[in-house]
Formats: sequence, C-alpha cells, structure tokens
Amino acid sequence: MTTKDDQPKSEIPTPGIDQDDEPDEWDKRIFSTGCAVENAKLTDCYYEKKDWRACKAEMEKFRQCWKAQGNDKRTDTKDN
Repeated sequence: MTTKDDQPKSEIPTPGIDQDDEPDEWDKRIFSTGCAVENAKLTDCYYEKKDWRACKAEMEKFRQCWKAQGNDKRTDTKDN
C-alpha cells in the first residue's frame, strides 16, 4: 500500500485546483483570437505589477495583434 508520504508531491492532487489539462471556454476564446501569447504577457504583467499603467508596452502589443487578426471587426471595437 502506498501512503501519501510515499508519493512525490507532483502526484498528490491539490484540492480546489482543476487537474484537467483541457482548455476551458475562456481558453478557447482567447486562442481563437490569435493573440493568446500577447494576452498571457499582458495578464502576467498586470499580475506582477498590479497596475495596468505599468503594462503599456504589453497592452500596445496586444492591441496590435488584436487589429492584425481582425478581431476589432468581429467585436465591433472602436479606437478612441
């Protein structure tokens, strides 16, 4: 019999954390934009700095990608 102490920590399921590697609806939507990498960098920047103003470069790269992929047309995005 294997005990919890015998298992490597990576094999012990963590309560509350989804062990499913399948993309959820949010992931599918982001991937469909063609800007998942830019979105991840923007999100990571905000997570680290807790201030969108400190992530202007990442935001601009995301906006450029968004436009290049034609997402502004499908979401009816308007520039200020």
